[in-house]
Amino acid sequence: MKPFTVHRGRVAPLDRVNVDTDQIIPKQFLKRIEKTGFGQFLFNDWRFSNEGKKNPEFVLNEPRYEGATLLVAGKNFGCGSSREHAVWALADFGFRAVISSSFADIFSNNSTKNGFLTVVLREEEVAILMKRAFEIDDYQITVDLEKCEVRDDQGFRANFAIDSFVRHCLLNGLDDIGLTLQHAAEIDEFERLHPMPFASQA
Repeated sequence: MKPFTVHRGRVAPLDRVNVDTDQIIPKQFLKRIEKTGFGQFLFNDWRFSNEGKKNPEFVLNEPRYEGATLLVAGKNFGCGSSREHAVWALADFGFRAVISSSFADIFSNNSTKNGFLTVVLREEEVAILMKRAFEIDDYQITVDLEKCEVRDDQGFRANFAIDSFVRHCLLNGLDDIGLTLQHAAEIDEFERLHPMPFASQA
């Protein structure tokens, strides 16, 4: 899993509240078992018409937000079903983090497991970032997990809270497998001292 330490990137504003996981990645695209390839379907029903043409009125289709790696969204982002594919789609599209005033718990947990950061700021702070992303061309911010801080070049600076264990895992790129492998030596020693009873017959 790729560590998240400090990231600076272009911001895309999604001025919508209660964005659920079916809007992030519609259910008809959940047929793959790999974590990659879902970015093309991100916000599919908003990005494309029924004929498959790009909707010019949707923010991510605007050329000025091409290549954005940070998403600023309305409150209660990631609500709905628990599909992990929602995080996979955001990450595969190129986003490294989402900033909002609140997230669904399951979405936040899925994000952590995939090295994807959810940043919770106050509503008024999110509103400032949203407004600047709409008004300033190539608006960029820095998300600093080492300092637990979000800042821009226009004087904005805000701190965010994050669970210390979650922060440790993200900073070091540790998913569940990575955490387990930190104890590989102890696991090997346990297996040496407790061999499988039928291993010799295999």
